[in-house]
Amino acid sequence: VMEQQERSKMLGTMPMGRLVPKVSVPIMVSMLVQALYNIVDGIFVARYSPNALTAVSLAFPIQLLMIAVATGLGVGINSLISRKLGEKRAEEARDAAKNGMFTELCGYALFLVFGLLFAKPFFNLFTDDMELQALGGEYLSIVCIFSFGLFFGICFERMMQATGNTVLSMVTQLTGAVINIILDPIMIFGLLGCPAMGIAGAAIATVIGQIGGMTLGLVLNQAKNVELRLHLKGFRPNKTILKGILDVGFPSIIMQSISSVMNVLMNMILLGFGATAVNVLGVYFKLQSFVFMPVFGLSNGLVAILGYNYGARMRARVYDALKVALIWACVIMLLGTIAFLLIPETLLSLFEAGNARDLTDMGVVALRVISLSFLLAAVGITISTLFQAVGKGFYSLLMSLCRQLIVLLPAAWVLSALGGLDAVWWCFPIAEIVSLALCLALYRRVDEKLLKPLGE
Repeated sequence: VMEQQERSKMLGTMPMGRLVPKVSVPIMVSMLVQALYNIVDGIFVARYSPNALTAVSLAFPIQLLMIAVATGLGVGINSLISRKLGEKRAEEARDAAKNGMFTELCGYALFLVFGLLFAKPFFNLFTDDMELQALGGEYLSIVCIFSFGLFFGICFERMMQATGNTVLSMVTQLTGAVINIILDPIMIFGLLGCPAMGIAGAAIATVIGQIGGMTLGLVLNQAKNVELRLHLKGFRPNKTILKGILDVGFPSIIMQSISSVMNVLMNMILLGFGATAVNVLGVYFKLQSFVFMPVFGLSNGLVAILGYNYGARMRARVYDALKVALIWACVIMLLGTIAFLLIPETLLSLFEAGNARDLTDMGVVALRVISLSFLLAAVGITISTLFQAVGKGFYSLLMSLCRQLIVLLPAAWVLSALGGLDAVWWCFPIAEIVSLALCLALYRRVDEKLLKPLGE
């Protein structure tokens, strides 16, 4: 209880210049490692064969969808627990955690069924190439069927984040990612006496990493996260609590699933320019995750801070947290923009097999053009976190739809018809400009209706 009071005091009193990095930096580091292992995965698979890289790029939207469901539910769990702790209702916070685990179990069940029945047919939608279908089906069925490590791992992380225990949450994510990075080359190429399993090895390394992170998450939550220590005896799902989790979690799932849908449809537009164009987009997403993941990590930490201070009616601290987070997000995105503008060849060459240059030649324009949208995205993502923290999940959803579907895809389609492949990439900056305008309009409404009335 003392620990809980300390942490609650920290969320409610520590100066924001210290609090935002204290809570967010561990999550940012763990998400950076997530990004790193995404990239390392891609590099090893590309070395194995260009076809394997295409198969993993085509499977990527389904993996994104899995992560979207798991983390979306996690945002709902985190938001509800934070508010209950802000209102000093510890027992209700524990009930929120148990019901949160139940929602993650339901999420896993969906992908278990998909992995068993639909993983192979999914690839037939995109390609007639038998080798691609076989490679992709094998990879996707493994990562879906054994995804329970992903779902419960994220659940335990969010429970620790909600109580301000972000360092422990970071340790669990790091563990999973490090296991994956170590096992990848061993299982793909058959090192240290392990049989060479190719693309199946990449999938098995991924799920073993996730299960390792989940196991550590459970142990740390029970040992260190005193206020959310779980006893499942006599547990019954509670409709009211489940609704509280889904009210915030569902828009968040939809928001994060949008990138999966966008990915599938962009792949369809790009397949008209050949498999290398699909690989350019796949590699771009791996590289940009290195820039975007820390910003998403920042916003994950921010949800608990904003939610707590909004629940405690401390208006000045809500504004303060937003300002500090905006500065952090813009600095991170600025560094990413500079890297994408100055060294795109170096970044792309990591994913070339042998002496091939076609990916690099085609991708340089893509990286330079898309990176022009990064700073706009920093502002949009940060303000959209405020919408989630005050329970306006629908506003965040609206912005994501705008950023990734409503504006982006029609623009990509028109540009591909008018200007060819190099023109397509301008759809990203165009979409960010439109969605930022929408974001600022929605922020004014939230400010007038919810923040100003708080009054100290």
